[in-house]
Amino acid sequence: MENQEEFKVRGEELIKKVKELIKAGNARRIIIKNEAGETFVEIPLTVGAVGALIAPMLAAVGAIAALVTKCTIVVVKK
Repeated sequence: MENQEEFKVRGEELIKKVKELIKAGNARRIIIKNEAGETFVEIPLTVGAVGALIAPMLAAVGAIAALVTKCTIVVVKK
């Protein structure tokens, strides 16, 4: 059974929050949605996903942050 948690953030807070969630280490997947509830990106996080694999995902999150004013981060936990 998957446990989900949602965070509503402003665009400029998006990267910081995603980094915090990745660092916490208990997320299995991070989904970023716009205000209308449409999914922008879904980031699967596996135990081996570190460093070089996370960097391109964070670049994509940065691009999304520049486009949105408000969004929702859905965290699917282990």
